[in-house]
Amino acid sequence: MKKIIVLSIFILCGLAVQAQRIPSYTADKLVKRMTSKDTTYIINFWASWCGPCVKELPEFDQLQKAYAGQPVKVILASFDFKDAYPEKLTTYISRKNITPEVIWWSETDANEFIPKIDNNWSGGLPATLVVNARTKYHTFIERPITAEEIQKLVAEATK
Repeated sequence: MKKIIVLSIFILCGLAVQAQRIPSYTADKLVKRMTSKDTTYIINFWASWCGPCVKELPEFDQLQKAYAGQPVKVILASFDFKDAYPEKLTTYISRKNITPEVIWWSETDANEFIPKIDNNWSGGLPATLVVNARTKYHTFIERPITAEEIQKLVAEATK
């Protein structure tokens, strides 16, 4: 019986670790993902060391709940430094109970990745992108934003 309990604990721990896995992304990989015509994407570019970014994270948790079961995907693209990936970032996500999907931005050459996301981006954080490939909607906001503002953008994106 003890062996079954211990084995169950190892399996559950393994599933928990797997559920918290944060994939590494490039601009090309993200852009390719956003071409899905059946989903509106809300991408927030942030970092755990960015005060305004951290302050607005609850807005994205709120959006995740508001759009549950709908064709809207919230993705948090972390710009945390390479030495924080994946251990420190995974710990941070768990500690803050962040529910949207988190990806780690692996690119460092802003001259290469910025034009792939939005030509008007200065590279500042936080920044949020709302995209719908079906309607060809693309709005980029380089400042803190509220869930209410994003919900209005999503409504526009799905018209």
